[in-house]
Amino acid sequence: MTPPFIQANTNGRLHSAHEASITPLSRGFLYGDAIYEVWRSYDGGLFAWEEHFVRLEASARSVYMELSFSRATILGEIRRTVAAFRTTTGFRGDVYVRLQVWRGAGPIGLDTALADRAEFVLLVQPCPVPSPEKLRTGLSLSLATSLRRNPIESLSPAWKTGNALNAILGLREARARGADEVIMLNLRGEVTEAAVANVAFVREGVIVTPPLEAGILSGITRQLMLGPVAAQIGIPTKVEVLTPADFPAMSECFLLSTTRDVMPVASLDDQKFRVGEGTVGARLKAAFGDYARDYVRRHPELAV
Repeated sequence: MTPPFIQANTNGRLHSAHEASITPLSRGFLYGDAIYEVWRSYDGGLFAWEEHFVRLEASARSVYMELSFSRATILGEIRRTVAAFRTTTGFRGDVYVRLQVWRGAGPIGLDTALADRAEFVLLVQPCPVPSPEKLRTGLSLSLATSLRRNPIESLSPAWKTGNALNAILGLREARARGADEVIMLNLRGEVTEAAVANVAFVREGVIVTPPLEAGILSGITRQLMLGPVAAQIGIPTKVEVLTPADFPAMSECFLLSTTRDVMPVASLDDQKFRVGEGTVGARLKAAFGDYARDYVRRHPELAV
């Protein structure tokens, strides 16, 4: 079976993602010495461009990596890459854009002084869309029991790095139990997040989500939900330390991520949650879609 076409752009060279484009001495390949960001489009416009780039810069500073490009340069490369993808495939829907940056290459060794110059690759494909069935019925989650989220003091989950083994193994555990996604605890037994998304709950009409200090990514969707999106539909929010003992009080649950925005959750192991019309999650998802489309209308310079 021919794999789906993914458009790549390695340091400005457009090519199929299935073609080799980096040296085996790449520090991103050898050591996970890399950072990344993901954007998606709504109605032909790149969403939350500034917020994601600010986070990319913060990740770079956190790992002492100097970016080799400006915002304007990489935005131009994103436009070129999306245009090439659309030309090759004829696809006109919403796209997923991943920017991966690594410290460069050089002699084998952990010392960052061995790296030459930061490089990048862009990947563009259709934005993954949950099936109508999953949107209607919701995801199933399972709590990881064999390992915990890596602590802030070791490798902070707030940095979007190429080191994903902790999340990969957590997700593997949940999938082995038949669940769609995992929920991970930190070393203190507090709720953190899923493998590829933040998590939020509803308790007595209030959206509750773990704090950044629990050891989670500062998700853009989470940030917007806590700010303008929930406020515009009058739903109160609260950031609070949560543990599994709090789960029985929760009536709803949803995941928050760039590609799926607000994704309903039907169960967490044996606990069931409300999904569907009339729920806080459904109202929030509709409001987020409205916010994203309005953002795109206000930023025609981000058309892709």
